[in-house]
This record gives sequence, C-alpha cells and structure tokens, in this order.
Amino acid sequence: MTLRRIVLATGNAGKLREFSALLAPAGFAFEPQSAFGIEPPEETGDTFLANALLKARYAARHSGLPAMADDSGLEVDALGGAPGVRSARYAEDLVATMPRDEANWRKLLAALEGVPEAERTARFRCCIVLVRDADDPSPVVGEGTWEGHILGAARGTGGFGYDPVLAPRDAQFGGRSVAELDAAAKNLHSHRAAALRALLAAWQAS
Repeated sequence: MTLRRIVLATGNAGKLREFSALLAPAGFAFEPQSAFGIEPPEETGDTFLANALLKARYAARHSGLPAMADDSGLEVDALGGAPGVRSARYAEDLVATMPRDEANWRKLLAALEGVPEAERTARFRCCIVLVRDADDPSPVVGEGTWEGHILGAARGTGGFGYDPVLAPRDAQFGGRSVAELDAAAKNLHSHRAAALRALLAAWQAS
C-alpha cells in the first residue's frame, strides 16, 4: 500500500492521534504542520467549513504537500448554538488563570447554570477538508456530529476540549462523559470519526 504523506494542519496532539488511528489503515501518513515550522493562521471564517478550508490551504501552501484540516466545536441549543466556531476561544478572558480547555468548559457550565437537563441538548460538530494543493478547486470534505447533553459538572480525565462536560446520547455509554470513554469508543462514535469516514468515502469516490 502506498502511503499518502499529508500535512495535518493542527498543533493538537489529541487530534493527530485520532486522525492517525482512523486513517492510517487507508494509507494516510500524517505529519503535524509544526514539523514544517508552520504557525496556524488566524481563523476568520464564520463556519466550520470556512475555517477548515482556510487552515488546509495555508498548510498546503507553506509545506508544498497535500494538507488536511478540521474545524470542530460544540453547539449548545440553549445558547443559540454557541460557542460554535468560537469553541476554542470561548473563554479568552479566563485563559490567564487556568488551562484553556478548563477555562472554556467552566465558562460554559456557568452560562448554563440553572438550565434543566432536558434543555441542555448539545452536539459536537466537525468539518474536515483535504486539499491536494493550496489552490485545489475541489477539496474533499467530510462532516459529522455527535449528539448529547451538557452535564452539570465535569467528569473524567481523558480526551480534550469540552469532553468532560458532554455526555453522548448513545444509551450504551450510560451517561458517561466523553472524557470517561476510552480511545477505541471515541474513534468509533465521535463527530470526528463520522467526519473522517465521510471524507474517506468522498476521497474514494473521487
């Protein structure tokens, strides 16, 4: 099997592990953009697709290789879909006092204080883009979601981002947070896994 060398436009080690685990069997060999000295561009898009495409084209342009990027986040219905595309930057006012991930989910829990469980529905959404070069006119796109609800308090130490505060809807997980699931379960059921499967199907079709 010929390996396809792909630059992954992220500095997130968790994402690199997930992408590699899910797509290595299909022949994708990922290298982080940091290996090329690439600093991430400012995410100015107003949709997950726009940001993913912006990051992928930037990485491809500065590496000279095909590039893949994702943009993902949390949508909370009681907050009108927020934090949405600002998920990673939701608590900029708190990052000086605690780790960014913790700041984000703490701010989210504070915003939902008093909201009953039935109204705490939410989902992780992910959009992944693969460009063959920086000017690729037909990027390969995959999208996926993972439905659930926001817990009253953080639980678990695995994963990253908002994983400690979202419990997937899937009954088989028994109300556990994403941070309480093992990597195998996440790689099978997550929004990122769904988006990667969709992207792989689109890639094979093209």
